[in-house]
Amino acid sequence: MDESAVLTERFEADRAHLRAVAHRMLGSLAEADDALQEAWLRAARAGTGGVDNLTGWLTTVVARVCLNMLRSRRSRPEEPLEGRAADPDRGAGGDPEEEALHADAVGVALLVVLDRLTPAERLAFVLHDMFAVPFDEIGPMIERSPAAARQLASRARRRVGGGTPDPVADRARHRRLVEAFLAATRGGDFDALLALLDPDVVLHADRAVIPSPEPIVVRGARTVAEGAMAATGRARFTGPALLDGAVGLVMAPGGRLSLVLAFTIADSRITAVDVIAEPERLAGIAVTVLGD
Repeated sequence: MDESAVLTERFEADRAHLRAVAHRMLGSLAEADDALQEAWLRAARAGTGGVDNLTGWLTTVVARVCLNMLRSRRSRPEEPLEGRAADPDRGAGGDPEEEALHADAVGVALLVVLDRLTPAERLAFVLHDMFAVPFDEIGPMIERSPAAARQLASRARRRVGGGTPDPVADRARHRRLVEAFLAATRGGDFDALLALLDPDVVLHADRAVIPSPEPIVVRGARTVAEGAMAATGRARFTGPALLDGAVGLVMAPGGRLSLVLAFTIADSRITAVDVIAEPERLAGIAVTVLGD
């Protein structure tokens, strides 16, 4: 079998693995597929002469393509929130159902946190902690020493798992309520959602959520539940997370943070929901992964 055929066979055999690497690096299946196409073109041009571990080599090629895409993304002016979140049902340009399933499998909160890392931190953490690539191989990809790559991964790990919980909050109880809120919204179960809300619940939504000239205030369990039912499609891209140490929800179509829902809970009912989408407010919220 000639070199080209060997490369083609190996690439197809490793496609699922390479796509998983690209998805965790980029947060979007559409961008991951673009990265795989570019990686294939680079690999085909370079040839495989002298490569002993083709899977490792292809992983490196994909990682470098993703790193360039991340750097390019950060160097562009920030895209307005309205442009990113106007229609979350479209995902990031690919199949929204598949995008939502992959976001669920990886963890929406993790994708949000990864998106806040520098490209080098993200590459070091993803490749080492998720795909067991040694730092000796990661260092050259980011033009750093293995020790520096290890420090980047360690810094990313702290940011992924950080957060100081509210010492007076019953996190387990709050988590059950927040996850039940998400499940009822995703499933369109109006009665189940209504049962979670205090009769006098108040929802505050900032001007970027709709968007609207002024912040929106909605009062009453039935009215809030009706509004949540209207966002069933968006709930596919939503998952639980810690928001400044308290359990909440993050919405991230394509792995990009669009809005968060912060909850106030009393007597096993949700008494207030704060929906935040303004970029400057989102930037000030510490989003971390909610452990098991």
